[in-house]
Amino acid sequence: QSGNLLFFSLFPRSIIDSLSLQSNTMDIFDASLNLEETHFNEGFSVGYNDGLISGKDEGLQVGLLHGFEIGEELGFYRGCIDVWNSAIRVDLACFSSRVKKTTKQMDELVRNYPILDPENESVTEIMKALRLKFRAVCATLNVKLEYGGYPKASDAQESEF
Repeated sequence: QSGNLLFFSLFPRSIIDSLSLQSNTMDIFDASLNLEETHFNEGFSVGYNDGLISGKDEGLQVGLLHGFEIGEELGFYRGCIDVWNSAIRVDLACFSSRVKKTTKQMDELVRNYPILDPENESVTEIMKALRLKFRAVCATLNVKLEYGGYPKASDAQESEF
């Protein structure tokens, strides 16, 4: 530190003051030169944080909607299985052994659906198999029954009574 004082004592005071003024001036110019980068970084940071919040909210809404739709479809198949099983209990000969077997397989698929584990990779395979078996039973029974999902507001306006 004493070396610095000795070094600066070799120069006149006016030169030292002008060097100090130049460094302050450079700081001002540096700030204005970096203004675009500073605003970009601030904007990125704010946008990223806002995106995290809105992304979580949107993800929650999409997840709830998708979960509801899957639950609704599973409920539809459960209702069909229950009706067919009730008919079988009333009259054992009302359906072929093939329909009874497929209905039992559908029942197993619905029971084994991993409701509490939505990230299970078998979910899509189970739903595909369930839809396929449902179509097979309907075709065998010669019934035009189809799961169309919950009616949307636009569907209600188009239908007339």
